[in-house]
Formats: sequence, C-alpha cells, structure tokens
Amino acid sequence: MQLNSYINDFIDLAFREDIGDGDHTSLSIIPAATTGKAQLLVKQEGVLSGSFVAEKIFKKLDRDINIEFYIADGSPIAPGDIAFTVKGKVLALLQAERLVLNVMQRMSGIATQTSKYVSELKGLKTKVLDTRKTTPCMRLLDKMAVKHGGGENHRIGLFDMVLIKDNHIDFAGGIENAIKSARNYLAEKNLNLKIEVEARSIKDIESIMKVGGIQRIMLDNFSIEKTREAIAIINGKYETESSGGITIGNLRQYAECGVDYISVGALTHQIKSLDLSLKAIDY
Repeated sequence: MQLNSYINDFIDLAFREDIGDGDHTSLSIIPAATTGKAQLLVKQEGVLSGSFVAEKIFKKLDRDINIEFYIADGSPIAPGDIAFTVKGKVLALLQAERLVLNVMQRMSGIATQTSKYVSELKGLKTKVLDTRKTTPCMRLLDKMAVKHGGGENHRIGLFDMVLIKDNHIDFAGGIENAIKSARNYLAEKNLNLKIEVEARSIKDIESIMKVGGIQRIMLDNFSIEKTREAIAIINGKYETESSGGITIGNLRQYAECGVDYISVGALTHQIKSLDLSLKAIDY
C-alpha cells in the first residue's frame, strides 16, 4: 500500500466531508489573496505525531504554503511548545485547521499512549504491537503514530499476513486443517506471507507445533502462569505473541515470561486525543 497515495485519498475524502461546496464562513469574510501565519501550540504533555500529514493537508489547499517545523514527530512535547508555524493563504489556513487538528490530536494521543506501554518494557526484549482495532480509513495514520510512540506495527490488514484465529480454526474443522489449507493456498498463489496461529490452550500449542510450517504462535487470553508454561514448551522454535486481557498494569509481567511480542488493542482504540491548537499570529 503506497503511503502517499493513501494519505492523498484520505485528505480528499476528509475535505469532501468537511468543506463540501465551500467554506462559506471564510469565503464571505476573507479576501482570496489575503495571507497570514499561524502556529501549532502544544497544550498538553505527550509525544508529537502527525506533522508529516499536516503538511500534506495544508499543501493540498495551497501549494505555496510554507511550514517551519520546530519539533519532530516522535519527540516529547510539553505545554507551551510550538510544533511548527505555517504561512500562506488565510483561506487555506482556516479550511485546513480542523482536519489538521483532528489528525494530529489523535495521532499524538496514540503516540503518547504507546510510549507509556513501551516504557513499561524497558530492559526487556519484548516489543509492543498494535492491532487492526483502528479508525476506519485512518489505519496507516494510527499505525504511523504507534511507531512514533516507540511501538511496532503488526499486520496492516488482511492482505499482508496469514493470521489464523479461533473462528478460522473452528470453521476449518481444527488446527491441522487450518494450517495445512493456509500453507497450500500460499504455495498455489506464490505468496510469501508469514503464518501466525492463535492458541487458546496448551493443547492447541502442542497441536500447532505438531503440524509446524508456521512462524508465530499467539497466546490468546493466557494467564501469566500459563504463558510461562507455553514459552517453555515452545522453547524458541517459533516467535511468540501474547494477546488479550493485557493492561499496562500487567504488561511487564507478561513480558518477563519471555514472549517476543505483546499486542495491545488499546494503543489505538482506547486513547485520549492530545490537546493542541492552531492559532493565528502576526508576521
């Protein structure tokens, strides 16, 4: 998936939703040739994300707009910081304002949330992964924000990894059938994709390992004690991922069991947007 094309399509859709047939408030008040300057003001502590997208949003409305960045995405921010200043046609500044803030506040909120989870695992090998629990049509932006917060991206969608979960297994008639069917499909389609299989019990793990031919085992809703047992059984033969029922309070305990990854849906679907504002300034 091409990032630039994806972002351009997203911006077009967002403007169609917001501007419609015209920003009649701004058009009725501001002469078309008027230029001005604004700054993105930070009002809450966190991690910045979304400046790259903000620039594309502004330039979609005014190709000659000028942005001066002072803080890079992925950097810590505090109240009073100025992330960037932007100078150009006032109509463009006004029409882009809400979309820029919606995107950057959400992305910065995700980056901030992710950084808290990542900090809990300091000194351990375990990586924090995001999930597909993202806002529709904003997935790549959500996942970009996770990276800015120090996390790692799981699969982007249904197309870039084979992840055999509980319903797949049940509908396929069991673990063995599911794995063998997936392997045959990839061979027939000449696809080089990793296969991950969800395990709901120690017995599932034993079945997965008996069939083999996969890359990662997901330990779904395992207790900490059962996770330790599972890691001992797998013994480094496959990548391991813990998922389900994991909070920032027990994250490190799961990581200390020796899992390679912990996937956390809360990185993208239980976040608070960071408080930012775009304010006009003299120049």
